[in-house]
Amino acid sequence: MALSPLGTPTARRIRRVSPAQSLLLGFTALVIVGIVPLRLPIASRDGTVQPFVDALFTATSAVTTTGLIVVDTGSYYSPFGQMVILALFQVGGLGYMAFIAFVALAMRRRLSLSAGLTLQESMAGVTASQIREFITSVFAYTLLFEGLGTVALAGSWMRDFPVERALYLGLFHSVSAFCTAGFSLFPDSFMAYRGDVPINVTVAVVSCGGAVGFFVLRDLTHYLPLLWAGKRPRRLTLHTKLALSIWLPLVVVGSAIFLLAEARSLAGEALRERLAAATFQAVSACTTTGFNSVDIGKMTGTSLFWLVIVMFVGSAPGGTGGGIKSTTLGVVVATVVALLRGRQDTVAFGRRLPEDTVRRALTIGLLATVVVILVTLLLTATERQPFLSILFEVASALGTVGLSAGITPSLSTFGKIVISITMLVGRLGPLAIGFALLARPKAVPFRYAEEKVFLG
Repeated sequence: MALSPLGTPTARRIRRVSPAQSLLLGFTALVIVGIVPLRLPIASRDGTVQPFVDALFTATSAVTTTGLIVVDTGSYYSPFGQMVILALFQVGGLGYMAFIAFVALAMRRRLSLSAGLTLQESMAGVTASQIREFITSVFAYTLLFEGLGTVALAGSWMRDFPVERALYLGLFHSVSAFCTAGFSLFPDSFMAYRGDVPINVTVAVVSCGGAVGFFVLRDLTHYLPLLWAGKRPRRLTLHTKLALSIWLPLVVVGSAIFLLAEARSLAGEALRERLAAATFQAVSACTTTGFNSVDIGKMTGTSLFWLVIVMFVGSAPGGTGGGIKSTTLGVVVATVVALLRGRQDTVAFGRRLPEDTVRRALTIGLLATVVVILVTLLLTATERQPFLSILFEVASALGTVGLSAGITPSLSTFGKIVISITMLVGRLGPLAIGFALLARPKAVPFRYAEEKVFLG
């Protein structure tokens, strides 16, 4: 007897695909789709076909919203190629499942169970009952920040460019900032506008809007208006408190370290430009946006190493930024504090954290550290570059930041492929990659006997 379509072996295999595997397959497919138009002759200004590895690297960098480049985006790619890149980091920044969900909701269609689970995997913290509200708010915040950013940047660039060009530059860089993609149409990113306060502030605000996460944005949207009106608002969620309590100090400390470490290189500039450069670079790294207003390759070792740490941590969950996330670091710190104080539970802001959250945070931190070590070790054996520059490149790729000490174009074919894989791991998260490659997590119906080991 013939099997029904849902009973075929192929259908059963599809149903066994986990949300993490669906996410990995989806982003990989998006990269492959992006390679095709980028290799068309009309994608380059001189009509040449881009080498496959370079197109693969660029498509991966755009989909993962990293911003590392092997060729200058503004001079190599035609307007068609640039719009392909913009589309890739717009979809990659919000997550392709968010677009699928938005179209389904707009057409009044219900998401399938597998699509809903994949969306929850891509947007950690979203429950099935919150999908409609969450997707609506995601696109509302996206239109708000990207729209206002486009207008503000275009208004500033109308002093130097025709109206059409200024609007195009404003749109491209506003979307790039909100998606924390770091792609720029200027060969030196924002170095020419280091002292331009309106442009610096606009880019920083739009970048922060994408990086803090939609959960934090929704929470602040309900909290701040009531606080401004003098009313007693409901308390902020633990997620918002933990995310901001880690992320904001990193921005402040990063600005201070940059000012001190780069005092000699910025000695000839006005105080306003030094403050703008320090704050802009700290925000760019902490939001994992990847724009730069100074020459990264000429920074001191102190600044580079601090940026490695900041890029590794990254932004908040539920947004467009990368890194292991500020809340992950917050949970690890709270766990260490609890252990040192002899507490049995991990506590943050008067709330006990679930054991599963603690285990996930420690696992994410450990897996990300292992990835950085292994990829750095591999590239030090294949690339003739300084160790700190390689470590910086790896941290930037894993954190999907896009800052570089200048070695990206000179990477070997093998090095470009390794960095491309690292960017994909960073976008999905090492834990999701582990779930996708190993197996669907299953609850074990038994517990082993307990026995102690000695620790340092």
